[in-house]
Amino acid sequence: MLNPRSSTTARYLIRALVIGAAVLLGACPRMITDSGYVLTVSPAAANLFVDDSMRFTARLMDGNGAEVKAPSSWTIDNAQVASVDTLGMVHALAPGSATIHISGRGASATASLVVAVDSGRTLTIAPSGADVYVSSTEQFRATLKDRNGRTLSAPLAWESSNTAVATVNAGGLVTGVTAGTATIQVATRGLVAAAPVTVSPMPASVVLVGAGDIASCSSTADEATANLLDGIPGTVFTAGDNAYENGAAADYANCYNPSWGRHKARTHPAPGNHEYSTAGAAGYFGYFGAAAGDPDKGYYSYTLGAWHIIVLNSNLATNAGSPQETWLRADLAARPVKCTLAIWHHPRFSSGPHGSSTAVQPLWDDLYAANADVVIVGHDHLYERFAPQTPTGQADAARGIREFVAGTGGAGLYAFATPAPNSQVKNNTTHGVLKLTLYGDRYDWKFVPVAGSSFTDSGTGRCH
Repeated sequence: MLNPRSSTTARYLIRALVIGAAVLLGACPRMITDSGYVLTVSPAAANLFVDDSMRFTARLMDGNGAEVKAPSSWTIDNAQVASVDTLGMVHALAPGSATIHISGRGASATASLVVAVDSGRTLTIAPSGADVYVSSTEQFRATLKDRNGRTLSAPLAWESSNTAVATVNAGGLVTGVTAGTATIQVATRGLVAAAPVTVSPMPASVVLVGAGDIASCSSTADEATANLLDGIPGTVFTAGDNAYENGAAADYANCYNPSWGRHKARTHPAPGNHEYSTAGAAGYFGYFGAAAGDPDKGYYSYTLGAWHIIVLNSNLATNAGSPQETWLRADLAARPVKCTLAIWHHPRFSSGPHGSSTAVQPLWDDLYAANADVVIVGHDHLYERFAPQTPTGQADAARGIREFVAGTGGAGLYAFATPAPNSQVKNNTTHGVLKLTLYGDRYDWKFVPVAGSSFTDSGTGRCH
């Protein structure tokens, strides 16, 4: 609803920005009574200019989650600042702050209101809401702008509506304390913005372990890495070129199955270029069956603990707009989780003889845009760990994706070629597997060498 006293397009746009920011805040504080009723009010916080009006809405749910139509009582604790009618319509009267109260069936809820003289300033909060785990954190940021869209500098006052559930420090860093819900609010220069936070118990950790470039009937190194898997419980991955020389049915039966094959039931595979030495990678899809996904695609995703795992097929088209890239964008949008890991064969970045592939950059573009955390590849027969970086290879500690080249499953190891930027650890003398322990908001990695070898690499990283 626009202010009937406003007469210029500019004022309409300013007010729309302010109220739009408030409405986008989404969920709001709630109270559960002994009777099981839950009352919510939206938005959780709003900014109005003097003489503006807007409607707050309320929903009353019973213990089964069904919406109940029942009378509600609306009140405001500062009638000099604003008024509220029986339908939740608020009319701003004078500069100041107030709290909107609503009750019904023994449940109650509140929303914050700030009324200001029309200065054209807007305050927004990001993200507009968050899910965090107990003892994990989420960084909130607030942006104050003037009527011309310029960012202003001002002191920010942060607070949590329920510090037993979530706390927030002076810099907007929210920490989960116990399971429940809370509203994070920020205020400055007479404006307020808020966002809901849901805190959940930290899930148990899970293990993902594997490598690429694995089994050959002319080598025993795949038996050595399979022996490592015998002692590491969890989910097994492959990063392609699983059965040399041609990924044929006979290669899988005679070379892969006697070693890594004993872990087939817990394996989520990815194909490599050697699989496609056999037409349509028929040996690969025939061996792994449904676990390898649609034989016409070879890309799929699954959930592992709190993580979203995506397996891609770098042997097919990966350009922007290709069926695989289009599927990837849709898959990421449908599963906006905190932690995401992707596996395929050809490395975007590598210091090995095959080097860095620009063909898979569109996949990195999509993963980076979705705040993915880890990529695992093979193809170059060596181990290499990169610092978090952008799709174009710029170091990015805040949002970058960490890549592991783990082509150490058993095939003959390669010499290094041109060093790639942001490479942190390299080894080309040791076969082994990459073990990742995945938590709700972070991961630990460890390169586990075969018996008789001493090289290892370990560390930890946090999800974006």
